[in-house]
Amino acid sequence: MTRLFAALAPALALAAAPLPALASVCQSVAGILPDATHVRLASADLEGEVTIRFIGHATYLIETGGGVSIATDYTGWSGPVEAPTVVTMNNAHETHWTPFPDERIPHALKGWTNEAGDGPADHWLEVGDALVRNVPTDVRSRGGGARENGNSIFVFEVGDLCIGHLGHLHHTLGPDHYAAIGRLDVVMAPVDGGLTLPIDDMISILQRLRASVVLPMHYWGNASLERFLTGMSGDFRVIRADVESITITPRTLPSEPSIYVMPTWASARGD
Repeated sequence: MTRLFAALAPALALAAAPLPALASVCQSVAGILPDATHVRLASADLEGEVTIRFIGHATYLIETGGGVSIATDYTGWSGPVEAPTVVTMNNAHETHWTPFPDERIPHALKGWTNEAGDGPADHWLEVGDALVRNVPTDVRSRGGGARENGNSIFVFEVGDLCIGHLGHLHHTLGPDHYAAIGRLDVVMAPVDGGLTLPIDDMISILQRLRASVVLPMHYWGNASLERFLTGMSGDFRVIRADVESITITPRTLPSEPSIYVMPTWASARGD
C-alpha cells in the first residue's frame, strides 16, 4: 500500500508532480498532498467508541467498541494487558518495549528503524474497527547525538476518533510531522520534563495539536506534572479523574480542550 509519510518529503519540497498517496480520515493534508485519496475502514462506518485505561508509565490500554484491544509502549509485565490484539513499542528505554512479546499477541509493532536498518518503521494496520499507523521521530543517542527513526508517534483511528501516543519523543515537531499525524481528538503525552522533552516544548506541541483530550504520562511524582498542568491551564481545563478508565465517542468529547489526570490501573484499584 502506498504510504502517506513516504510521499510527504517530495510534496513538502513543492515537487512539480505531487505523488498520489492514501491518507487516513485523521490526516489533515489536503493542502500538502492535493491528490491524496482519503480512505477509511469498511468496518468503521459507526462514529467510533473507545475505553482508555492508564496502566502506568507510558502504557495505556485502548479498547474499541468493536472488540479490538491495543496496549501502547508495551513492556509485557505492567498491568492487565497479557495478550491484546495489538501492542506498540518504542525502545529508547527498556520500560517502553519487550524483546519477547507474548506469542498470543497477533500484532506486535516496533516503532524504531526496521531490523534491516534500511528505513524507518512503517505501519499501516487495519484490524477490526481500528487503523493503527505511525509517524517516525528521532531519539537522542547515549553518546549525545541523534539516532534517526528511533521512536514512533503511533496514531489509532476508530471510526471518526483520532488518538495519538507521542511515545518517547525527544524533539519538537516540524510541518511534515504535523501533516502526517493529522487531526487528533485524544493525545497521550510524556510530561517528565527532561528524559523526553522540556515541559515548555511539550506544551507548545500540545497547543499546536489542540486535541480535545490530553492524557499526561511518563512522569514521576508530582513536580513535573504540576509544572505541566500550570503551563497548560490557561488553554486547557484540568480534570483530576478518580476513575480507572474513560469512555469516549466523537459525541462525548469535551466542549473545551481538557487534560485528564488519570490514576494508574493499580492505584485506581487500591493495589
